Amino acid sequence: MTLVQGCTLFLAALLGGALNAVAGGGSFLCFPALILSGAPSAAANMTSTVALWPASLSSVSAYHTEIRGKRKEFLPVLAASLLGGIIGAVVLVHLPGSTFEKFVPFLMLFATLVFSLGRPLMQRFRQQVAASGVKPGTSGIVAWFIQLLIAVYGGFFGGGIGMLMLALLTLQGMESIHQMNALKNLLSACINGVAILIFVGVGGILWPQAAVMMLGGLLGGYAGASYARRINPAWIRLIVSICGFGITALFFARAFSAGGI
Repeated sequence: MTLVQGCTLFLAALLGGALNAVAGGGSFLCFPALILSGAPSAAANMTSTVALWPASLSSVSAYHTEIRGKRKEFLPVLAASLLGGIIGAVVLVHLPGSTFEKFVPFLMLFATLVFSLGRPLMQRFRQQVAASGVKPGTSGIVAWFIQLLIAVYGGFFGGGIGMLMLALLTLQGMESIHQMNALKNLLSACINGVAILIFVGVGGILWPQAAVMMLGGLLGGYAGASYARRINPAWIRLIVSICGFGITALFFARAFSAGGI
């Protein structure tokens, strides 16, 4: 890793941590930055997960009061999250790098669509539910299975899992957005945490790059949290969405030129 690459990765993680604190979408910067620095796609995915994980833990601590006393609500989905994160990570580490490379453009497209469209669709759904007067509810088994699928995707790639989990919590009838965010942050940290344990076990993490990006992510997350109330998240989400679609287009172009699609 050259000095220029290190500075680029630090800046990407700094911005990514700040974005996660304000509106989410930090992985849209960290993952591509690692690939552009020359990292293999699978290793870049694992390293990006490690880089942003410490910052996600700080967001969990910020919501500790909302989580307290909700053990009955989060223990079943917590178990599904841990199991799914393990499954997704195991699939990733056993998947040939060339095969994962082919998935990258489609994973980026899916994550960008979820990030860009998930929030307005979820808000419209909540408004319709409130207008109808019917309280939504999803059976425990169905919710557990859906969370398991989300966690498998999270352990494998992870872009957009926060929005997917917020949608599931809405379907379960949870109304407090603060409690939803608290549970979402906790489950995300658990999914990424168990995945990281597997990534460490197989030696798939680029530690020099990860160390530089962890520092940038922590500083960015702290700065983003400090200024979050002064920034309109809608504008940040718009900028992240535009960047996400642009980066996705670049990945598709690169795959077509290499004959991977």
